[in-house]
Amino acid sequence: MNTAADVAELVEAHLPLVGYNVSEVLHRVPPTVSRDELASAGALALVLAARAYDASTNVPFARYASLRIKGALLDELRSMDWASRGARRRSREVEAAADRLRGALGRTPSRGEIAETLGVAVAAVDDARADAERRVMSLDVPGTAVADSVRDTDRTPEEQVLATERVHWLRAGVQELPDRLRTVIAGLYLEDRSIAEIADDLGVTQSRVSQLRTEGLALLRDGLNSAFDPDLVAAPERPDGVAERRRQAYYAAMAARAALGAAHLDAVPRQRDGLGRTADLVG
Repeated sequence: MNTAADVAELVEAHLPLVGYNVSEVLHRVPPTVSRDELASAGALALVLAARAYDASTNVPFARYASLRIKGALLDELRSMDWASRGARRRSREVEAAADRLRGALGRTPSRGEIAETLGVAVAAVDDARADAERRVMSLDVPGTAVADSVRDTDRTPEEQVLATERVHWLRAGVQELPDRLRTVIAGLYLEDRSIAEIADDLGVTQSRVSQLRTEGLALLRDGLNSAFDPDLVAAPERPDGVAERRRQAYYAAMAARAALGAAHLDAVPRQRDGLGRTADLVG
């Protein structure tokens, strides 16, 4: 047990960690989320981390405290629950219908086709997706950076290894996306660009950017599931079709890059990834 003086020294020296992690989270949440509430949760986590820290583990306190702070911020966000159960259910139904149509049609379905499948108005599909957009992408999509790195530290070694592996696969998945999909996903979720800005750069409509975003997230999800939860990957309508061969090629390229990233991450912890961001931003 650390003395009060030890705790105070650790907290004072590492207080900027709270502000840094709060700022990182605020980039990915709706503007209604209070900075003060997140900061309070983060500060409390820092104090608890300082009290519990055991220097004999040889784990740097900054790393240990960051994990505790991130876990506390995630818990705080979950307690706010800005998306109702109904909104979450509607969002899942829309995405499930889109996935079924994508498999049947071999392309990204239109809003009208999704609405017709669900028996609802197109506006209802738009509303469901708008609700989804008000949530944190990386908290909601399995296997994404924040979802896998912002966790309670009371995990088993096996869970910690699995979480790290998912982060490697996520990085690899983004980097291996087809050019347009990578531009959209990286732009929206890593570079804080607007849909309008990306649409101008690509020379397409904003609606098309939204379609590309849905397609990119679905491909990322399936790529992660292909490695960690194969049963969740829907069976292709045409196993020998061109679309399926492309998907399998994407999975293979994603796996190869993930393996390479895992091998070199510890050796070059500050290496910049293919998106122009330092590697430890998502780990």
